[in-house]
Amino acid sequence: MNRMELGTIAAEFPPVLEEKNPRNSEGAFLMLQDGRIIFVYGRFKGENWADHAPADICLVTSEDGGHSFGNGRIVLTCEEEKAVNIMSLSLMNMTNGDIGLFYLVRGTYTLMQMYLRRSSDGGQTWSERVLCTPQEGFFVVNNDRVTRLSDGRILVPAACHRTGDSFFDSRSEVVFFYSDDDGATWNCSEGKCCMPHLSGCTSGLQEPGVLELAAGVIWCWSRTDLGRQYEMFSVDNGNTWTAAQPSRFTSPNSPLCMKRDEKGRIYAIWNPIPEYNGREKTKVFTGGRTPYVIAVSRDNGKSFSEPAAFETDENSGYCYCAILFTEEAMLLGYNAGGPEDGSCLARTRIRRIPLSQLEKIG
Repeated sequence: MNRMELGTIAAEFPPVLEEKNPRNSEGAFLMLQDGRIIFVYGRFKGENWADHAPADICLVTSEDGGHSFGNGRIVLTCEEEKAVNIMSLSLMNMTNGDIGLFYLVRGTYTLMQMYLRRSSDGGQTWSERVLCTPQEGFFVVNNDRVTRLSDGRILVPAACHRTGDSFFDSRSEVVFFYSDDDGATWNCSEGKCCMPHLSGCTSGLQEPGVLELAAGVIWCWSRTDLGRQYEMFSVDNGNTWTAAQPSRFTSPNSPLCMKRDEKGRIYAIWNPIPEYNGREKTKVFTGGRTPYVIAVSRDNGKSFSEPAAFETDENSGYCYCAILFTEEAMLLGYNAGGPEDGSCLARTRIRRIPLSQLEKIG
């Protein structure tokens, strides 16, 4: 594993406890038609940074290609959603020119579903929400995971957890929701993905992501607590899936993020070192999510370069990366909290990496 200095920090959103802002977390980018870049993230409020704590959606804008971002403004509140919490955001250009904002709404501690709102004025105002997960359940969809396929289908990969009164099963299955009419109506795919062997596994398949390899051919991956990401494939546009199996990506129980650039190269960003007995524990929660590395595939995922570590602080954790490619750079938005923040999830960082530096990876 190589260590590389990649890009510069364009923006940082640390927690501000005196303002009752204990966490700024999980975001997504979008390039607007006028060239501006927006980034939305979960801005928590109160005194608790846990996933079930109150949070709003905050939006910041860059007018200089991602070199810097302006002051944030709240675009949706959990009170407006009548929710315990709203978070885990994806952004998408809709076919009619609208901005699509996908977000999770935790209605209760055992009910969580994804919704879509649209904006026709650059994020100033938003439409009524549309339910994207038309089943009652507890569905976890990571930030920056909602994907539009080459035929126009929108695919939502979700981890489904069983819940009940005073009961939560951490061993999730992966299900898929899709829309073939640009988000107006939603359906659930026929197939789902389960961990083939649960003995000694308490995660199941969590926090899935998807990437289209060819028309109708989809690659899905999920984090596990077995030391590796597990992977599944679909050859019918996400309707049915192969059995889950270990992938080449080692990791702790933390998310793997992948996205393709305009030239067809696939970039993967993840934590490559599993948690193991004897690994030193930090003073705050990091989940073993360091170092943070990047690798590139130039052959449609058949092979990847040697990973390059660009965040290596052993006392901090890095995770939940959003990725955007511009004409000049790659933008990464990810959690980067350390001891001063109380959790690796409490601080969000935006890093801008010039495309010229990406050419040197691998």
